[in-house]
Amino acid sequence: MRIPAALREWWRRTVQVDPRDRGELVELLRDATRRGVLDADALAMIEGVLDVVDLQVRDIMVPRSRMIVLERDAPPEESLQLVVESGHSRFPVIGDDRDQVVGILLAKDLLRGYAQGRSGPLAIREYVRPTAFVPESKRLNVLLKEFRASRKHMAIVVDEYGGVSGLVTIEDVIEEIVGEIADEYDIVEDQTIRREGERQFTVLALTPITEFNDYFATHFSEEEYDTIGGLVMREFGRLPRRGETVTLEGYEFRVLRADRRRIDQLRVTAPAAVPLHAGEPDSG
Repeated sequence: MRIPAALREWWRRTVQVDPRDRGELVELLRDATRRGVLDADALAMIEGVLDVVDLQVRDIMVPRSRMIVLERDAPPEESLQLVVESGHSRFPVIGDDRDQVVGILLAKDLLRGYAQGRSGPLAIREYVRPTAFVPESKRLNVLLKEFRASRKHMAIVVDEYGGVSGLVTIEDVIEEIVGEIADEYDIVEDQTIRREGERQFTVLALTPITEFNDYFATHFSEEEYDTIGGLVMREFGRLPRRGETVTLEGYEFRVLRADRRRIDQLRVTAPAAVPLHAGEPDSG
């Protein structure tokens, strides 16, 4: 990657050093961090910006098989249940199959329809908004500009034949620059397991297997891995992507957050209701 002339000139005026390529630029930035001129968070963000230029949509998209979609003609009650269980705010709406994406549904639109107390039945098709389609090869820096210009937060990714490959959101792109973005569904630092319902829980991947076993009365082996994330990754045989699921001893593990290095957060669905623990609030 060539360094823009304006950036080279700024760097020359600032530190009297002319980096010849991105490798030299990054090393100079890291040296500035070691000397206390730049803090570690700022360095990570600058490196993220540089990396985004080289990444394509296919590198970060949620694959088609793992997309959580709503069916255009499904009963609204089914769609509402899926919206509540997933915790997402935007959903692709499909027609006959996953290659026929007819638009995007915002959860708030569907909830508003219920809140208005309409006399007749709701129809998902009434709330579908237009969607953007982007090729797998589009670079992330270009996609980010398009998201900002269109004020859209989600796009459907298509392959060279026009088939649906997956989806990508503006949050996916931003997280490549600033790292994982916490939201109201995230677990606080001192809490590794959070109850979402009788059978559903959000679990940090770094939760020790011993702690997981104590909480759920399970008997997962601690011989090969110390954490529940390591156990799940072993079952996949690779580093899974966000949205992928695996079932172990009746427990479904869905990857909620992951990057190219590790799993961060899981949604666990137990095969049966899990009793409340001492001091634990009732989610119902």
